[in-house]
Amino acid sequence: MFGNLFEEDYSSVSNSQYGKGKKLKTKGLEPPAPREFTNLSGIRNQGGTCYLNSLLQTLHFTPEFREALFSLGPEELGSLEDKDKPDAKVRIIPLQLQRLFAQLLLLDQEAASTIDLTDSFGWTSDEEMRQHDVQELNRILFSALETSLVGTSGHDLINRLYHGTIVNQIICKECKNISEKQEDFLDLTVAVKNVSGLEDALWNMYVEEEVFDCDNLYHCGTCDRLVKAAKSAKLRGCYGGHYHVYIKDVDHLGNWQCQEEINDMDVHLKDLQNEEEADDPLMILKTILLQEETNQIPVDQLGQKLLKKTGISWNKKYRKQHGPLRKFLQLHPQMFLLSADESTVSLLKSHLTQAPSDLQRNREQILHTLASEPPGLSDNTSCPHWFDINDSQVQPIRENAIAQQFQGKESAYMLFYRKAKLRRPSEARANPRYRVPCHLLKEMDEANIQLQMRRAECDSANNNFELHLHLGPHYRFFNGALHPEISQTESVWDLTFDKRKTLGDLRQSIFQLLEFWEGDMVLSVAKRVPAGLHVYHTLDGDELTLCEAEIADGEDIFVWNGIEVGGVQIQTGSDCEPLLLHIVHLGMSGEGSKCEQLVESPHVFPANAEVGTVFTALAIPVGVILTNSVESTDEECWTAISKEDMKKTFREQGLRNGSLILVQDADSDDNSLLPRQGRWTSSVDELNWLQVKNLCQLESDEEQVQIAATVHTVVFDIRIKAIKELKLMKELAESSCLRPIDRNGKLLCPVPDAWTLEEAEVKMGSSLGLCLGKAPTSSQLFLFFALASDIHPGAEMEVIVEETLSVRDCLKIMLEKSGQRGEQWHLRKMDWCYEAGEPLCEEDATLKELMICSGDTLLLTEGKLPPPGFLKVPIWWYQPARLSGHWESRDHSNCASPQGSSWGSAPTQGAPGPEPADVTLLYLGDVEISEEATLVELKSKAMALTSVSELAVRSTALLRVWTVENKRPSRLLRIDWRQLKEYRLGRRTELCLELLQKEEDLGPRDVLLRTQLRIPGERAYTLAMDLVWDTTRGWTAGSLRQRVADFYSLPVEKIEIAKYFPEKFEWLPISSWNQQVAKRKKKKNQDTLQGGPYYLKDGDTIGIKNLLFDDDDDFSTIRDDIGKENQKQLALEKKKSREALRAQNSNVFSSAEMRTRPRGPEASLSIHVASFR
Repeated sequence: MFGNLFEEDYSSVSNSQYGKGKKLKTKGLEPPAPREFTNLSGIRNQGGTCYLNSLLQTLHFTPEFREALFSLGPEELGSLEDKDKPDAKVRIIPLQLQRLFAQLLLLDQEAASTIDLTDSFGWTSDEEMRQHDVQELNRILFSALETSLVGTSGHDLINRLYHGTIVNQIICKECKNISEKQEDFLDLTVAVKNVSGLEDALWNMYVEEEVFDCDNLYHCGTCDRLVKAAKSAKLRGCYGGHYHVYIKDVDHLGNWQCQEEINDMDVHLKDLQNEEEADDPLMILKTILLQEETNQIPVDQLGQKLLKKTGISWNKKYRKQHGPLRKFLQLHPQMFLLSADESTVSLLKSHLTQAPSDLQRNREQILHTLASEPPGLSDNTSCPHWFDINDSQVQPIRENAIAQQFQGKESAYMLFYRKAKLRRPSEARANPRYRVPCHLLKEMDEANIQLQMRRAECDSANNNFELHLHLGPHYRFFNGALHPEISQTESVWDLTFDKRKTLGDLRQSIFQLLEFWEGDMVLSVAKRVPAGLHVYHTLDGDELTLCEAEIADGEDIFVWNGIEVGGVQIQTGSDCEPLLLHIVHLGMSGEGSKCEQLVESPHVFPANAEVGTVFTALAIPVGVILTNSVESTDEECWTAISKEDMKKTFREQGLRNGSLILVQDADSDDNSLLPRQGRWTSSVDELNWLQVKNLCQLESDEEQVQIAATVHTVVFDIRIKAIKELKLMKELAESSCLRPIDRNGKLLCPVPDAWTLEEAEVKMGSSLGLCLGKAPTSSQLFLFFALASDIHPGAEMEVIVEETLSVRDCLKIMLEKSGQRGEQWHLRKMDWCYEAGEPLCEEDATLKELMICSGDTLLLTEGKLPPPGFLKVPIWWYQPARLSGHWESRDHSNCASPQGSSWGSAPTQGAPGPEPADVTLLYLGDVEISEEATLVELKSKAMALTSVSELAVRSTALLRVWTVENKRPSRLLRIDWRQLKEYRLGRRTELCLELLQKEEDLGPRDVLLRTQLRIPGERAYTLAMDLVWDTTRGWTAGSLRQRVADFYSLPVEKIEIAKYFPEKFEWLPISSWNQQVAKRKKKKNQDTLQGGPYYLKDGDTIGIKNLLFDDDDDFSTIRDDIGKENQKQLALEKKKSREALRAQNSNVFSSAEMRTRPRGPEASLSIHVASFR
């Protein structure tokens, strides 16, 4: 129970074989643990320093010693900051001892470190890893302190507190003369064998008289002869303290709980079966944990103890209501603390823990002093306050338990005593700050604040997940998967979130983050697959924590409406996961007939699609399909799929991402890859060649030759053979290279001569071009580049550059080679869909640092990139249509306003205004502005544009700012003082300005709507009027109807309202009694217009019908009829175009080719002290 004085704490210690003279310091990845319930700090063991820790704790708990040391200020001891100065006299040992005592008193950590102190001793790992005698250490330490304190007011500290004198007396029996001899001591050595206690040992050693008689007479100086005498000794001036290791806390600095109180808390749970508390699992588990000495227990054992105490298991009594035991503990972090691997659980010290966000919000309330801690779990003044301190561990212990420890053969090794008559001042009781120097108080307070902040950060790091939010409105579905419609940076937002919070909390946080979001929000788990992004399952159950929902760190979360993306309905689940397959088949010649050249193209299919859909993708009516595993190194393991298996799915057939499929036409001739019998006979023999074409622009008898090769053939050998068989000049051996040719005839990146075909990933049977020029070296890059305004096959140019070249220099080379002039250009990297990707913003970075590889395509894009932290925003003028029901055609593509054009007057608030169905946007110019700038500063910059000056805008307060999406105003930007970065505009955002007649001040709950009153008897509406709707009381249909009725001074029961969807030319009536039923959850949704099917937002058009004059159910106009008819015609034309394209082109991925890329002995103890004499 009490441990051993010399038993070491090896929890953070390695073996001593790691070398001599070098410190073994554990890297502190996490902040030290806070103090346990005793509120006392232990001392960490450095390997063999338990004897040092015990002595230091004893001295620390001797208040006379501690306070005498604290009384010495920096003016006498110097400062640790000056210890390295050559002429400074810094008394390092007492300073470090002061600092250690201050940490033991005030620093909120489970155990203090003595590394700085032992460094001041001049110790190396030899002393720290070796056990020594504590009495020897005590004498050496006292000697070192005396030497260090020479010349200070504490020069006699040790002598004053611990000095004692032994007076040896001899009394002559004849003349009664007393002869005395004094001996100084700091400690006494006594023999304890065969004695009942310390008093007997002292009596035997020093007090008991020794009689000189018979043959052992004493020579008396006074009598001048041998006489009988008695010799004895007396102890003078002895001070002391506590049992060593077992410390008496005379100042009641620690929390001590008497055993009787623990017994009172040890509730007999079986007796409480019928009481109300027994039904509360929190109370039961708390009581079980309180009975544990270490306040920690494995979760599995907790369940066993519950069964033992109550006679009933957790699963039988509580699981149905509260779930599994481990999840129950996770759901109550305010009381239970689970380890990182959730294998053990302990009871929190305060039973109530602030959330991580609260810790940061209330930094000013961080603990500044441990004196504010409760003085103890028991205020009983008669409590003896003994503690068992074993290195880092501090436990309360009863006095009689210490006595029982030494009633047998075992004896204490070293004892410290303190006079019983010494009394402590009342202000010292339970006050660890008592007489601590001010500079140490300040240091400890600051250290406590840092510790709390580190623990909050550590708690955040341990419990926070990094989630990647993929925003559905920024994605589109093509090529069988989801792909960002804009840049990856703007489509994916990273969110750090506490895994202990619920899905409902996550949903609410995302709602707050995405201010532009409209309608229902569905969160689904997605994963990146080679084909793109795929959605797997929807996250249901808002009451579940992220752990219970099995969300992992770094999870991809797709945020959408749960139905469609960009108008395309999305299939979800692992069953329909998109598979990227490589299909090898005979290519088409320019005349549309089959050629002998093998081509390989990537295709994407759902995993649950039938294998036979391959023929549909290739526009082949029927044929033979053979499969070969991509992982296989055996080139002969082709397997033909039978007709019966054609109806199996790709997954059932065992195909996966990267699988290779060979497709053979049923009507192929004898020279094809398969004979007519349909059985595979010798595929490798027929694919053991490469075709090399002469592309050197030199005359030759042959245009192309076949070169026999294997996957291990070196490219250099193939090139030399091709030069010979093509009968070209030998000089080409030094100035030519081989380049793969893709299925479209495009030359790919040159292949290094030293590579084998396998290393270069060149397929057998493919075509290579023999071209002029050398292949790039290992430090060079072969890049394609093209003008972003002219992206089409064959438009790419080529260049070889060093990989250490900067983006700026690379841009200059490409501009010069393409014949472009000017400095208003930047580079973008083309993605695999042949679309412009992210810009290369870091112009001083090298191509290698930006991970540009050989074969990549860069696009020369006109327009100078703004500096980091700046936005370049196109500004448009929002000029609404003037009349409703009478439509005029306007050319929206006209970006610039012609000189002298007339601008329409702006709509007034409360007056007829714009109708979204007919939007006119006029281009004003670009504004370059910092993301740190505010919205009003953006307005000011826009007003400075030349085009805006013609409009005579008087004030920024008269401008309303919208984002532009799909050539329409989309999101209203409000609050002038808000910074632009808070709107998360992105690099491709466009804005439009709307002129107001008077200033407006829209609140965060106000919604701006365009309202139009229907003209009775006509399929037309009056001019639009702006209506501000306060949604503080909710987004309900009843609230909106009441606001509209008040605005138009109509009875609420005599109006009907509907929202207009201009992209569909449809009106959707809004009724206050509408209740939408979700098919998935089969329960009523909250009656909110923010969600489906209305998705109400700023700028939406609301049609109002006065039932007093117009009781027709129809809200549509003539223009809506025309628009719907045009949409039908457009859809029909698209369908015909797709069918024609499918008939002409056998490869649906002709515009999205995917290119592959290359892969000791006993020693004396000493403390070194400088001389201060």
